[in-house]
Amino acid sequence: MLITLVAVFVAVALAAGIAVSSALLSASTERKRLREVTRVPDSLALPEVLSLSSDPAASSWQSAAPLLGLSKKDWNRLQLRLHRAGYGHPGAPLVYTFAERVVPLIAAAATVLLLPAGARTYFMAAIAGGAMFFAPGLVVDRSLATRRREIENGLADALDLLVVCIEAGLGLDQAMVKTSDELAIAYPVLANELRIVTTEIRAGKPRVEAFKSLAQRTKVDDVRSLVAMLVQTDRFGTSIGQALRTHSDTSREKRRQRAEERAQKIAVKLVFPLVLCFFPAFYVVVLGPAIITFVRSFGH
Repeated sequence: MLITLVAVFVAVALAAGIAVSSALLSASTERKRLREVTRVPDSLALPEVLSLSSDPAASSWQSAAPLLGLSKKDWNRLQLRLHRAGYGHPGAPLVYTFAERVVPLIAAAATVLLLPAGARTYFMAAIAGGAMFFAPGLVVDRSLATRRREIENGLADALDLLVVCIEAGLGLDQAMVKTSDELAIAYPVLANELRIVTTEIRAGKPRVEAFKSLAQRTKVDDVRSLVAMLVQTDRFGTSIGQALRTHSDTSREKRRQRAEERAQKIAVKLVFPLVLCFFPAFYVVVLGPAIITFVRSFGH
């Protein structure tokens, strides 16, 4: 019996170790980088240049907005928020509004129809409707935070590449194109935003307005300060290479401080898993035999 228990314990421990190591290896940063390098990324191509006239597909999607109670002002505000979160399809505001206003009713009605009638059923229907009502907003907020974090982390590297390209003799526009090509694998969100800026400049939009549009799309404080610095540099004719180098040092220092802040929070976040998961098992293993011996001794 003892050999069987030991064998079962070793087999379960090995299986759990293999499963955990496989999951950690598949989610590691090195494996993600290797997968991105081995396959051809879709973001290497320049974004499709749209015509200056109104898009018929966007107009058709927007024409269905009054059916869900969306005004033109709400449509534009929601479209800007979804585009900032990475959902640039013309019908994204309509899908989001449908998921926020109609899907909760469907979920609540389905819960009432599928479960037997009663107070518990109505309570479950309210929970299902509330969960489906808040789910789209939570998904969009998470996408916004992820994209904002990626832009903040990649801004220092992008500025370093811009400084290298400018000091090598390239202009600012050509340096942005080269930087976006180099950052397409490591930071695709930031590379796409730089491509949009270069596309707007090529289409005839003033450089200052293109930079301001970048700050408005991203809503990142570091990008806003960078845009303000570029606007002042373009207006007063100062050295853009030196300004970018100074701003790059500041961005790198902020990134290091954010990493240190997250590292300091780990100790506090580990308290709850330790208290809820580790300490009960530890007490059972350590105090269990003593309690059993104590009960047996006093029981006799």
